[in-house]
Amino acid sequence: MVVPPLVWILSLGIAGVVLLVDVAVVGRRPHIPTTSECLRYLALYVGLAIAFGLGVWVTAGGQYAGEFFAGWLTEYSLSVDNLFVFLLIMTTFAVPKPYQQTALLIGIILALVFRGIFIAVGAAAISSFGWLFYLFGAFLVWTAVKVGREGGGGDEDDYRPPLVLRLVQRWLPSTDGYRGVRLTVVEDGRRLVTPMLVVLVALGSTDLLFALDSIPAIFGLTQSAYLVLMANLFALMGLRQLYFLLGDLLTRLVYLHIGLAVLLGFIGVKLVLEALHSNTLPFINGGEHVAWAPEMPIWFSLAVIVVTLGLTAVVSLLKVNHDEKQLARAEAPVIEP
Repeated sequence: MVVPPLVWILSLGIAGVVLLVDVAVVGRRPHIPTTSECLRYLALYVGLAIAFGLGVWVTAGGQYAGEFFAGWLTEYSLSVDNLFVFLLIMTTFAVPKPYQQTALLIGIILALVFRGIFIAVGAAAISSFGWLFYLFGAFLVWTAVKVGREGGGGDEDDYRPPLVLRLVQRWLPSTDGYRGVRLTVVEDGRRLVTPMLVVLVALGSTDLLFALDSIPAIFGLTQSAYLVLMANLFALMGLRQLYFLLGDLLTRLVYLHIGLAVLLGFIGVKLVLEALHSNTLPFINGGEHVAWAPEMPIWFSLAVIVVTLGLTAVVSLLKVNHDEKQLARAEAPVIEP
């Protein structure tokens, strides 16, 4: 997919304006967003993503539109898994509810910058070294097994601060409490960092770790750096609203880790098959393409993603409802005749 520079500029410019408006609105009045507010913003971002996908369909064809929608849904589902860790971070650092929206917004902007760098590096590497698909595919399959075994969610004891966060906490003097949403303050002639800065470092560095999984995964669905970037943009834009909207519902998605494991495993296998199909490594089939390696059409990948996510949500909620009914029966008082 060849994207003119003007389209890149317009796309990033519009996304930047949307984020700046978001920053202005949240920065002017830090607060706990209401359900209706979250729904309005989420509807806006989802609507923009759908409109963008339809625009790709009209201008570039159904193949690329399908790649975008598959990538966007995959990034969205992986982002929901991020929310579990974000909840742990907010709880661990006791972030006041009105400040959580600001922390999430700045953390998401940092994530967009970091992921943009990852995508640029990944696109350049793939265009020069096609054999990287073997490594990406194997890594995703390994990650799928790891995610499936370890599960998702967890409690506060599961959170392990990244190295960069531990260094910040160790070497930078900080205040004993929050100072609104300020990152640093001067007290008694000393420049101190606030817990808000520590929270942002935690959110940013944690998202970098998640990007190690999500970026290879989406490159398994499309090799267009433009579509990869836009799918990440639209997925992260609605993440803040999902955080407040889902709330306790996150803990009810008990099988989310299995669904994500299936998705990552599927994309990992798809990457390996594509690498075999376009193989140039001399020690595999003499450097020739492997004829028997099937190609998975994008409609099939999109169907697998939608069905997997749908089943994961439905089965999770059925499981939780069943367990709640069983618990209610067990705790119900026994009335003797």
